[in-house]
Amino acid sequence: MSLQPDEVLDARQLPCPLPLLKAKQALSRLETGQLLEVRATDAGSWRDFEVFAAQGAHVLEARETRDDTYYYWLRKGNPAQREDRAE
Repeated sequence: MSLQPDEVLDARQLPCPLPLLKAKQALSRLETGQLLEVRATDAGSWRDFEVFAAQGAHVLEARETRDDTYYYWLRKGNPAQREDRAE
């Protein structure tokens, strides 16, 4: 994967819903447009991150599985832009 994250979150071995909750906390510290890479081992995170990105301002740039680890690349969006699109 050629994406260069601004921050990497290791959420491996954390049960659902902790990988997503930790990702939300990490995204809150990033600037709009920055990229967060999340590593998780919880199988439920595959759907959690998909739904989270679809319903929010952040963009799921990519995701993949390597061995027993799920990798997600989330780009921090602008919540104000998301509200504009919802109207």
